[in-house]
Amino acid sequence: MSNPIDTKIINKLAEILDRNQLTTLKYEDESCKISLTREGGTPVYGSYVPVSAPAVIPNQPTVQNITAPKEEPTQSENVDYANSPNAVKSPMVGVVYLASNPNAPAYVSEGDTVNVGDTVCLIEAMKTYNPVKAHKSGRVTKILVEAGDPVEYGEPLIIIE
Repeated sequence: MSNPIDTKIINKLAEILDRNQLTTLKYEDESCKISLTREGGTPVYGSYVPVSAPAVIPNQPTVQNITAPKEEPTQSENVDYANSPNAVKSPMVGVVYLASNPNAPAYVSEGDTVNVGDTVCLIEAMKTYNPVKAHKSGRVTKILVEAGDPVEYGEPLIIIE
C-alpha cells in the first residue's frame, strides 16, 4: 500500500542537485519525503518515504541511479533567464504554485499584462504560502515553472517584458 513515486519531482530535484553542485538534497510535502545524495559526481536516488508510512529513513538507503530521458533543448532553454532583468525570481526555496488553490484560475498566464506589485504566483515554504509579486509592469511572455515544482532561491519563475 505505497504511494506511486512522482518521477517529475525526483527529476527536478536531481536537476537542482546537479545544477547547484550539492551533495545532498531533501524534499518533503504532504505525500512524501525524498532524499537525494550525490556519489561520485552522479546524483542518485537516496530514499523515498510516503508520509502515510512511518517516517523512518534507514541508515543505509536503497540507492538507484536516476536517469532522465535526454530531450533536445528548445529555443527557450538556450536563453539565460537567470541573468535577465525581466525575470521574476524566487525569493526563497520552496514549492511554486501558480494559483491560490487547484480549482482557482492561475494568477497569470502567458500574454497577460501585469502591474508592479501584482501577485504572479505563490511559494510554499514550511507550510506558509508567500506571494511573489511582479517587480515591473509589462506582459508575461514566459512562465518557466509548473505548479508543484520545487524552486531554489533566485531561480527565474516568470518573464515579464
